[in-house]
Amino acid sequence: MSRPPTFVPPPCARSLRLPTARGDFAVLDARPPAGDVRGTALLLPGYTGSKEDFIAMLEPLAEAGYRAVAVDGRGQYETDGPSDQSAYAQSELAHDVLAQAAAAGGRVHLVGHSLGGQIARAAVLLDASPFLTLTLMSSGPAEISPAQRQRVELLADALGVMTMDEVWSAMQAMDAAAPEDFDAVRNGHREDLRRRWLRHNPAQLLVTGRQLAAEPDRIAELASVRPLPKHVLSGERDDTWPVPLLDEMARRLGAHRTVVQGAEHSPNTDRPRETAQALVRFWDRH
Repeated sequence: MSRPPTFVPPPCARSLRLPTARGDFAVLDARPPAGDVRGTALLLPGYTGSKEDFIAMLEPLAEAGYRAVAVDGRGQYETDGPSDQSAYAQSELAHDVLAQAAAAGGRVHLVGHSLGGQIARAAVLLDASPFLTLTLMSSGPAEISPAQRQRVELLADALGVMTMDEVWSAMQAMDAAAPEDFDAVRNGHREDLRRRWLRHNPAQLLVTGRQLAAEPDRIAELASVRPLPKHVLSGERDDTWPVPLLDEMARRLGAHRTVVQGAEHSPNTDRPRETAQALVRFWDRH
């Protein structure tokens, strides 16, 4: 689970609803202080995440002259979603991204973290015309690692028999190194993370978890989408998609490659300023 440092937006950002042809989406909309916008970025969070996963990047992106729109997808945190699992098919989520891009003004730099990267890829394969560039952040070519698949399966089993609050408590217990450590983990957890978890739609978690565990390799399809510039960005360690696999994916795509030192699966929260700088350097080239 990603752990943004805060849920309070910086002064450059507003928390609002983005009206689209496919409904309203909760977003954080950050704009350059001088009002001179060099470009717009659409930021898609990962599994169990939210728009706040990009919150520490918003100010440096705005300072560099970019408008950044971080989105809660349908069923994520502050964007409502139905209980019907068919609403979270990858094609549905990809069409949402196309609608979000249009509402943000079109011709945007698209960034997807983890699950968000695979949804971003699906959107580009439907229609690449709204996008100036594509950045896949800690998002691999196909299914997640065996260890992470096991965790997703455990979560799905728990969601079938427990409430979201009970699942949260169970996850906190799993984070404890030993049973006697549970009280320390539970007492040290952040209430904002718990509130976010409780507002996720369980149907969204079940369906997107299955997607992560069974996603096919579509890199050849994506590589054929030209002349869209592509960027593969990750931390120096990743237990969801091994870094050498991401290196190879970048080679297959002919993509620009960035490894953020000191970061793991979530460079957007581990090293937000360095990650923002890497994005700006890539966007400035295109």
